[in-house]
Amino acid sequence: MSDIILKSKMLSKTFSSGGFQQHVLKNLNLEINKGDYTVIMGSSGSGKSTLLYALSGMDKPTLGEIYFGDQEISKYSNDKLAIFRRKNCGFVFQQIYLINTMSVLDNCLASGLLINKNKREVTKKAKELLIQVGLTESDWHKFPSQLSGGEAQRVGIVRALINSPNVVFADEPTGALNSASSKDVLDLLTEINNKGQGILMVTHDIKSARRGSRILYLKDGVICGECLLGKYVSGDKQRHEKLTSFLTEMGW
Repeated sequence: MSDIILKSKMLSKTFSSGGFQQHVLKNLNLEINKGDYTVIMGSSGSGKSTLLYALSGMDKPTLGEIYFGDQEISKYSNDKLAIFRRKNCGFVFQQIYLINTMSVLDNCLASGLLINKNKREVTKKAKELLIQVGLTESDWHKFPSQLSGGEAQRVGIVRALINSPNVVFADEPTGALNSASSKDVLDLLTEINNKGQGILMVTHDIKSARRGSRILYLKDGVICGECLLGKYVSGDKQRHEKLTSFLTEMGW
């Protein structure tokens, strides 16, 4: 059996405005294996987030095909894509989008109950995940406004994991956090990846990028370079030097 979980064939995305066309992604071919920690880098406007949204089914390509396992999701209707995302994808964003009128626990349950109607099972899993990310019972009944940025992002990660997704898609997950909270979130993403969770992350931050095992560099809608780093090990200077050299070569 193939280890490929996500694949694009000749993926293109074009936006039209005022009679002009902007070709953001251009005939892009990509394969991602189960359990990979893949990072997409590139300058602003290179198409990083557009690629992430297309691969996750949040946006449809203009041309080309996207396969999740053996399913060609690029042919799905919007309604079928929404159901597919709930079952197969988790999302962690720079803006966390917690529901302000709901507690930490209820924010997690709201996502889990979309797939599993057994509230007891979903509640048990949510509490286990909240403990795993370092949020104790005293935090579960807080509202988002009572959380620090790092705590809120940990809730966001629990929400992303609640339905046991094949891949977690992360778009600048530490972009709005201070350095201490960023490290906590990156440590958590590394931990869940080491347990087999696939991650596809967009970032412009080298500290975030070096957590990945595979770095793809996007330029003008095309993948123009790849750097294989292997599993993250804290304090590995050679890893940092290899990534820095690669990014310099790419013109980052």
